[in-house]
Amino acid sequence: MASVTVSPKFQVVIPKAVREKYALKPGDKIEMIELDGRIELVPVRPAKALKGFLKGLKNTFERDSDRCLT
Repeated sequence: MASVTVSPKFQVVIPKAVREKYALKPGDKIEMIELDGRIELVPVRPAKALKGFLKGLKNTFERDSDRCLT
């Protein structure tokens, strides 16, 4: 786990290992989420980048008959 220090301008530097792991580049957007007393930073990715991320996942749930398109 990496620690960072908040600067007098309330800025933080994302450690190099984290930037590389998540392929962060200058200008990327990051969403800040406050959750249960902690702050989470989540990279904002375009929808196009999500293509195929569920590949191989099986859809095993049954739909109600009034929700089927057949």
